[in-house]
Amino acid sequence: MVLVDEPRATVTPSTPDGPADRPRAVRTRLLASDHVFRTVARVAGSMVLVIMLLVGIFLSVQAWPAVRRAGWGFLTTQDWDTEGNHFGVAGVLVGTILIALVAITIALPLAIGAALYISEYAPRRIAPVLVNLVDLMAAVPSVVYGIWGFFLLQPHLLVVGNQGEGLPRWLTTYFGWIPLFAVDEYQPRDPEASASRLTSSTFIAGIVVAMMVTPIIASVMREVFAQAPPGEREGAYALGATKWGMIRSVVFPFGRGGMIGATMLGLGRALGETIGVVLIISIGFVIQPHILQNGGGSISSLIASRYQESTELGVAALMGAGLVLFGMTLVVNMLAGVIISRSRSGASSEA
Repeated sequence: MVLVDEPRATVTPSTPDGPADRPRAVRTRLLASDHVFRTVARVAGSMVLVIMLLVGIFLSVQAWPAVRRAGWGFLTTQDWDTEGNHFGVAGVLVGTILIALVAITIALPLAIGAALYISEYAPRRIAPVLVNLVDLMAAVPSVVYGIWGFFLLQPHLLVVGNQGEGLPRWLTTYFGWIPLFAVDEYQPRDPEASASRLTSSTFIAGIVVAMMVTPIIASVMREVFAQAPPGEREGAYALGATKWGMIRSVVFPFGRGGMIGATMLGLGRALGETIGVVLIISIGFVIQPHILQNGGGSISSLIASRYQESTELGVAALMGAGLVLFGMTLVVNMLAGVIISRSRSGASSEA
């Protein structure tokens, strides 16, 4: 790109009756490489929208036979009997949302703490090692996390022994008066209570999914925190701010948009997680609002577990479930874009 400075005319002093000063005209001349780059960027950006549109059209066409037969009941029916024409995603839809919310609730403070420590507190020799470890955790396949959750986390850390000693039992013992933490037909203070009511729950699946999304959120936040202006950091210190005061008044305001974007990115991953949920929870189609109680499921795990054995109508119904999940993901990303666009991240900070 070449900028050419072209004077339009001789500049004359401005007078009440004469012509005012006019600035020089700057004309942009694009080189061939600029034209190529602009074209490639436009094509790449357009392809993303085209691919998303094609995915939505494909799911809509494939799901139409099932959606036409089920109608709006597809979103409210708590059953999956495609042979009897009585099927819907109400139960797994609620389960998907609950698993994602549990995962984000656990992952968000872990990710913020890890990102802040790496970018602000870790010694320079240790920080690169921690960055590599976090990136390595993000690269671990989800099936590994699922196996870890099923064979180690659930039986040895969360629900231990025949009585189910662990965090879920403690939560339902002291917070069971909250419907979210209640467990039907289970007396936590009974020494003979069976642990089976506390296994394969939304809570355990949410913890497994949280371990998957934490590295992604932490990586994005770490990069955002590192971009905070050094001048504003030093200005905060010059005004007497402590380390935490500088982070609270400079780093957080600057990285607010990135924090929201990273959270929404992790939420999108949590909504679509499949294998980790399949290994932990046996699919149930009744709405299960108690996160500590066994049962539940998600839309993605429903598709993975029922696809091979489904009839033609069953496959269409699964495509309909995928369309619902696709729509949820689009809504989450659109909300994230609106929130980020309205935030003043990076625009100003308070010393």
